[in-house]
Amino acid sequence: MNYSIVIPVFNEEGNIEILTKEIVSVFEQISDDYEIIFIDDGSKDGSFAVIKGLKSQYPMVRCISFEKNSGQSAALEAGFRKSRGEIIITMDADLQNDPKDIPLLLSEIDHYDLVVGWRASRKDPLSKKITSKLGNFFRNIFLGEKIHDTGCSLKAFKRESVERLKLFRGMHRFFPALVTMEGYKVSEVKVNHRPRFSGKTKYGFFDRFSTATFDLFAVMWMKKRVVPYKIKEEI
Repeated sequence: MNYSIVIPVFNEEGNIEILTKEIVSVFEQISDDYEIIFIDDGSKDGSFAVIKGLKSQYPMVRCISFEKNSGQSAALEAGFRKSRGEIIITMDADLQNDPKDIPLLLSEIDHYDLVVGWRASRKDPLSKKITSKLGNFFRNIFLGEKIHDTGCSLKAFKRESVERLKLFRGMHRFFPALVTMEGYKVSEVKVNHRPRFSGKTKYGFFDRFSTATFDLFAVMWMKKRVVPYKIKEEI
């Protein structure tokens, strides 16, 4: 089994080296067949320089650098397409996701196609917790799901579950719905959530709630119009 860790980056120069060392430490117990793919989403700080500097020490590090900031969905789309692993793990670069939780996700991946992290005890401001709870509440009602925390970036995908996905802007918030539309199975596990070490949050109230509400209606339409099929035999 080989693995790809896909990490969007936007102005996270103070976190990248620490995160890389944590991931390497975790994978010493899992496998030596893995890659860490940073997608530099048009950072204005020294993030790309930090990543380049890490490559000499950590040959498993790769980087895709965008010409301009294109958003988290675009970064994940690029990471998925360029990755080589049978299992793709996504996480944020801000150190709030804990790499030590990766084995928890992998313990479920044999039985599911997507395993979603659930930040049961979030270390975020109250306003962010409220908008997240509201967002998950309405998603579950309108999409018929029971996912507690679809916004958690720490996820593990089987490769085949992402190969047919096309990520329009904002669609990273709806991975469980998009994957189940294609006939795949989703589970979730409780994971740790840490306070932000450095840098600033990239989303305000409008991004976290208002914009996602419009996207929700698009996903509802997609779910009703999806064309499901399973091939019985091919000769």
